[in-house]
Amino acid sequence: MAEGSKIIAEMNDRSKEVFRRVVEGYLSSGDPVGSRTLTRSLTEKLSAATVRNVMQDLEFLGLLGSPHISAGRIPTQMGLRMFVDSLLEVGTVADEDRERIDATAGQNDQELTALLDHIGTALSGITRGASLVLAPKVEAAIKHIEFVSLSQTRALVVLVFANGQVENRLFTPPPGHTPSSMREAANFLNALAEGKTLTDLRRGMSAEIALRRQEIDSLARELVESGLAVWENPGESSERLIVRGRANLLEEEGADLERVRSLFDDLERKRDIADFLELAEEGDGVRIFIGSENKLFSLSGSSLVVSPYMNADRKIIGAVGVIGPTRLNYGRIVPIVDYTAQLVGRIMSERGT
Repeated sequence: MAEGSKIIAEMNDRSKEVFRRVVEGYLSSGDPVGSRTLTRSLTEKLSAATVRNVMQDLEFLGLLGSPHISAGRIPTQMGLRMFVDSLLEVGTVADEDRERIDATAGQNDQELTALLDHIGTALSGITRGASLVLAPKVEAAIKHIEFVSLSQTRALVVLVFANGQVENRLFTPPPGHTPSSMREAANFLNALAEGKTLTDLRRGMSAEIALRRQEIDSLARELVESGLAVWENPGESSERLIVRGRANLLEEEGADLERVRSLFDDLERKRDIADFLELAEEGDGVRIFIGSENKLFSLSGSSLVVSPYMNADRKIIGAVGVIGPTRLNYGRIVPIVDYTAQLVGRIMSERGT
């Protein structure tokens, strides 16, 4: 973004104001902004011809573009990036929006996924975009593990945590598994699991299998590895990534429905949970990804505003974000996402997550 800052620094006040007015007008209406419109709002009284010349210079710099044969201009992706980095004026969260977000945390005794679901629904309603809430991984100590055979091709792994939470996952066991191999696998894991989190167990399991290979046959070993991998595979993560408000994007005027549906197909498959958290972890506070900058999904007409949230130990454990068209009202959305992430962080700290 240094290049954008350099361009801004070299622009005179007239060019900066024309550029800012074009971007703000586009973000407000979604329509190209023409020179005649600008002459009525500029601080300095300029002719339409002078404004057109300034806009042509900005187009030459790659900051503005013409969507079709008209006098109006819209910001390019580079222009939006530069505006967000150098000229964006971030407001405060409106009292009404703050109250709607706070209201979701009023029932702090509800189950975590349901609480985050309510927060995501409120966030999408307030921003008129689609909200993403990445729930934290369960890192409580494990109390008990059990494998249950359902058929030759389906099995259930039951994980009981010391905090009382129980998770059940379906998975495909290795061919030829038997009830005795299931019991052997469960006994092996339970001997290792006491007091350990799932991450701890996964990290030490391979070494333990190598040491105790004589004590556990290959079939049970495969069962251990395939069953425990259910929790490690992001594509299988149940409700870790909560997406709400997708209809807001589908209803957006001028939305490319096929591309929007493709985005949500990606999110439904939850292929990108790790990337989503990585986006948030790369920097403190709110981050903005515009169009093709966004490696979470290749949807050039969209933007992602995302912020991590932390637990009481100041460790990043999840993230909150909003997806919308590139003409988001960034000045309003950024503080809302920031406030929501801080709220979720406080909830996690109070719950000891």
